[in-house]
Amino acid sequence: MRIAVYEPDIPQNLGAMLRLAACMGIPTDVVGPCGFPFAIENPSADKQLRRVVMDYATLTDVTGHQSWQAYTESTGHSHGRLLLLTTSGDTHYADFAYREDDTLLVGRESGGVPKEIHDQADARIRIPLAPGARSLNVVVAAAIVLGEALRQTSSFPLDTGRNKGDEASS
Repeated sequence: MRIAVYEPDIPQNLGAMLRLAACMGIPTDVVGPCGFPFAIENPSADKQLRRVVMDYATLTDVTGHQSWQAYTESTGHSHGRLLLLTTSGDTHYADFAYREDDTLLVGRESGGVPKEIHDQADARIRIPLAPGARSLNVVVAAAIVLGEALRQTSSFPLDTGRNKGDEASS
């Protein structure tokens, strides 16, 4: 399982996405250009990233790509299926059968992804929303779908951070 973030607009959202990925042990691809200064060629060295991700920066497995073309050339779909999270998706996220090699793609906060990327996705996944609601924050959407995908594939990270005495209540 991977997360790909297409041309993020908001540094705090990218930081939260990378923290989510770090906590779940999921590698992340950041597809540029970003809407803020970001060292896409060496994300781990980026000062702003370290500030936003805080002490989770050392746990992140993040790869930067200069463009969508660079991303597709680099991965060559070697990461399995590309699943686009979109409000215009045709498949309910809980009804989809996930695989361990899937990549969850989220678009720009300000406008999603262009039609040609929509067309490249192997599936377009949606989260049902209440009437009148336009969309969820991209990190919230990724967390909801990632949780379901990890549940289905039994791929949640091992819980090694239990407090002493938790074994008795398990």
